[in-house]
Amino acid sequence: MGITIKDVADAAGVSTATVSRALRGLPNVDAATRERIQRIAADLDYVISPSASRLASGRTGSIAVITPYIARWFFGTVLSGVESVLQSAGMDLLLMSVSTPEGQHRLPPAPRLRRRVDGVLVIALPPQDPQLHEVLALGMPTSLIGVAVPEVPSVTIDDVHAGRIATQHLINLGHERIGVISGAPIDARYTAEHDRYRGFEEAMGGAGLAIDPMLEAYGYFTIAGGEQAMTALLTQQSPPTAVFAMSDEMAFGAMKAMRSHGLRPGVDISLVGIDGHDMSELLDLSTVVQPVQDLGRIAAEALVLQLRSNADVAAEAIRLPTQLIVRGSTGPRSR
Repeated sequence: MGITIKDVADAAGVSTATVSRALRGLPNVDAATRERIQRIAADLDYVISPSASRLASGRTGSIAVITPYIARWFFGTVLSGVESVLQSAGMDLLLMSVSTPEGQHRLPPAPRLRRRVDGVLVIALPPQDPQLHEVLALGMPTSLIGVAVPEVPSVTIDDVHAGRIATQHLINLGHERIGVISGAPIDARYTAEHDRYRGFEEAMGGAGLAIDPMLEAYGYFTIAGGEQAMTALLTQQSPPTAVFAMSDEMAFGAMKAMRSHGLRPGVDISLVGIDGHDMSELLDLSTVVQPVQDLGRIAAEALVLQLRSNADVAAEAIRLPTQLIVRGSTGPRSR
């Protein structure tokens, strides 16, 4: 038989409940007693059973992460930040996608969450999405990424600002016919792309430049979509001299289309993206870098704090900074 919690309690001269609280980091154990119990447990090579701990606490030890996509770079990188925190906290991650690769919606996640997880982390669902409201109505500890809702902890960037500085960079280079590759038509946009388009509009309007609807195409946040969108822009009777792509992956596809038309990024046509994708430096893409992994890390830390606190935690809305990185894909307008 292995060492049990009763063995640790007998050696420490305390109850098994005190041992359990001390080893799980719960309150109501003074520091000296906690340290003595931890030392005795280590000497006896005792490790508290996760299943027993969860049963005693009434918790599952799991967090649900709800996301519209899994395979795309942004969401995968966010998840890496989330997982780093949950792993350190000894918690498991239950991943739930609310749409299929074909864009079809799965069953609503809320009914599947009851009694399965202790908290929920939601990535980039629009504030008006009924699935988001169903999750919030559960009253569980919740943290949001990429969207802000009153009285719920959230971590975002200023997407309006990101869209504005990306477009302004092209304007400062002398470009006037500026195209935009959005994710989807306006009635299907997520909050981030809606805000990035607002930033595009603000920069264009501030410079007195007209937005040509013929210079807007949809890339659906994929490389293949970006290639198709850029092809559509380049085959216009009067194509743009510069393009703002709302994600780096769409910009990568746009680069492929440009090269297939014999055009050089930054020389024949300028191109800027948003994200700070791992491949953006290799492909010499100018981009507005957002701290994607930090979005996941900070949101997960906020959720763990809610779970561990005995008092209500303030619902802080955190906004992280972005930075324009200029590379070879953008250059002055050719005269």
